[in-house]
Amino acid sequence: MTLSQLEIFTLVAELKSFTLAAMSLKISQSAVSHAIKSLEKDLNVMLFTREQNQITLTEIGCTLLNRAQHILSLQETMRQEAQASNGLKKGVLRIGSFGPGSSTNILPPLLTAFRQQYPDIQIIVDEGDDESVTQWLQEKRVDVGVVVLPDERFDTFLVKQDQYVAILPLNHPLAIHEGLTLKQLCNYPFNLTQAGSGKVVLSLFSAQKLTPKIQFRTRQLLSTFSLVARGEAVSIVAQLAIPENINNIVVKPLIPRVTRDIAFAVNNLSDASPATKAFIKLLKSCHRD
Repeated sequence: MTLSQLEIFTLVAELKSFTLAAMSLKISQSAVSHAIKSLEKDLNVMLFTREQNQITLTEIGCTLLNRAQHILSLQETMRQEAQASNGLKKGVLRIGSFGPGSSTNILPPLLTAFRQQYPDIQIIVDEGDDESVTQWLQEKRVDVGVVVLPDERFDTFLVKQDQYVAILPLNHPLAIHEGLTLKQLCNYPFNLTQAGSGKVVLSLFSAQKLTPKIQFRTRQLLSTFSLVARGEAVSIVAQLAIPENINNIVVKPLIPRVTRDIAFAVNNLSDASPATKAFIKLLKSCHRD
């Protein structure tokens, strides 16, 4: 068993394709297949089931994938610690971000400052919904993730408080109010953005024993904004997710105010790579200032 085989194994599992893994690694598909077969032979287990050009992790494959990701994470940490003994110069920092709220409002100034201090550290940002980011953290696919508190599974560092707001079409009857209750929103067609804050929004209505008139369910915020701007529905989103120069939409705070705390999270800061520790140190410094 080699580190190269583990790298190929994790990439095939992530992409669910031998062909895509080969293209990503710039090697032949036969080399990828040979690496997986050799690893399976060495471990004496089947890592994938192969049916009709589709591959799926076996039960033991899922377990060993977590082990492989942990080993590769330790390898990167060792490499960075060795380099850090001569000053932190090279390495990789993988960040998981949940959509525009964090990718456009929270990350940019931190990434700019980090690149100025550590220009040779490669930064990779993967964007997904809240649940994907926490899963990536648990699987060690990212070093740092943006999460919504509380989350006791990780070491977390608060960076910002956001709030949920109602968004309405321009000239909507409710636009005359300074703030809106959930009950008021129940009188109009509602769009539920299922990715990210969808569960939170439903829980807000449920807590007040209210049922919104859900006529649309979208997975992308751009679709939500488009529906609202066209006058087809009202909705609730996190304020940080709203673009600065959005047209034909009115934003109103909820009454009572509903907030969420946003934080950066790592699995265990004491075991983190030097690049991860450097990022958290910078984060604390910026937040303190």
